Amino acid sequence: MSGETPKIWPQPDGEPVSCTEKLVVLRENWEELRDIMRDAFEDAVLMGVDEGEMKRMIAEMVASLARPGATK
Repeated sequence: MSGETPKIWPQPDGEPVSCTEKLVVLRENWEELRDIMRDAFEDAVLMGVDEGEMKRMIAEMVASLARPGATK
């Protein structure tokens, strides 16, 4: 993860999101998520959690995300 905010946010049809307000929210959410993930990762490693295992657990959490409105 580079941590860089994506320059293009693709929609399901492949077209980029172009609404200015949506782009602001997406950028802010990305930056907040990046900071929280970095802090959680650093805390875990400093508390003795294996770096590779922490990365695996974070990736597993991301992989388990469901589309809003999807049934569990």
